[in-house]
Amino acid sequence: MSTLLFPDQDVIQARAYFLGQSIDLKPFSDPVTSMMSPLMTTIGESGQAVVFDYGAFVVFGASPCQETAFLERVQAHTQDCFEHPETEAVMIRLRPSNAGKVEDGVVWLSQFDPASLQLVAEVLAKSVVLAHYEVGAAQVFDQIEPFAVSLQQPGQNRHRGQELLKQIGNTLLIQHKTVGRVEIIDKPELLWEYPELDRLYLRLEDEYEIRERHAALDRKLELVARTAETALDLQQQNTGLRLELYVVILIVIEVILSLYDLFIHRA
Repeated sequence: MSTLLFPDQDVIQARAYFLGQSIDLKPFSDPVTSMMSPLMTTIGESGQAVVFDYGAFVVFGASPCQETAFLERVQAHTQDCFEHPETEAVMIRLRPSNAGKVEDGVVWLSQFDPASLQLVAEVLAKSVVLAHYEVGAAQVFDQIEPFAVSLQQPGQNRHRGQELLKQIGNTLLIQHKTVGRVEIIDKPELLWEYPELDRLYLRLEDEYEIRERHAALDRKLELVARTAETALDLQQQNTGLRLELYVVILIVIEVILSLYDLFIHRA
């Protein structure tokens, strides 16, 4: 397999960041790394980082100063940075017999080779993305609850059309991000080149409950979207009924005026 990294160490720290909507990978690629997927680059003398275009990156074995400097560098090439980026840290230790197990905040690997660290980065990046949108979905869910309650009080629904559309839009954006760009439940392309690492990835994915968390998030988003759409439909129906009532009133007034005019002329 590839050249081993951190040859004199049996434990390194990894930290994942979810910074914003997207990261421009060009400033971090070179002739050696440009063909790697995901992109892996060196930090300082020995640290490593894996950068993803959907706004996340993971650093391995970097000193605090190196990590801070790299974070500032990535932020300069990140679009729509979050005010409070999601992060997750983990220690990685060598244990050939237990590769892929996560225990008490420690990930065990058989060796520190680029492909294994890239797979760890894939899982950690997906985990911080899920954590970010789990918080966002919970906030949207809390906001949509009053809409459902207000369905019993029609008089309070009149000016909420834009808010409802906004909630539906937020839900669709989260689904597009997690399914379309991050491809949360898809296997990494790296496994096509290193099929022997498939078991390692599946074990890490299971330890971080990636599929279960994605399914739970998806169910919550579906409920939010369905509630918002129902509330919006009812609001539009109420608006339609009011318009029909206004039309009927105008017709009645017109009939009354016509009868009155006819009565005056006969008189």
